[in-house]
Amino acid sequence: MANKIKSEIKVTVELDENRIPDKLSWSARDGGVENENTKAVLMSVWDSKTKETLRIDLWTKDMPVDEMKIFFHQTLVAMSDTYLRATDDEKMAATMKDFCSYFAEKLDLLKK
Repeated sequence: MANKIKSEIKVTVELDENRIPDKLSWSARDGGVENENTKAVLMSVWDSKTKETLRIDLWTKDMPVDEMKIFFHQTLVAMSDTYLRATDDEKMAATMKDFCSYFAEKLDLLKK
């Protein structure tokens, strides 16, 4: 039997008195990340029993809206890339990329 390797990704959330995220940090030792501050985390996990996506969406109260728009755009682009790698569905991945371009254009995120 082969030895199994475990890796851990950890997200730490500090809440204010109203239980709103005040500070977020994350660690992934295998990736060389140790207790790095961040302003937003979006995580999805698949529950194969219920066939549902479970989500954790957190952002600090001082996350600027303009940065949140960029964060969402970059996340959507990354999801398009992941979708292509996971499914090899080039047509839908291209459609998703088209939407990402539209999203960036409507939010005026495109560099001039």
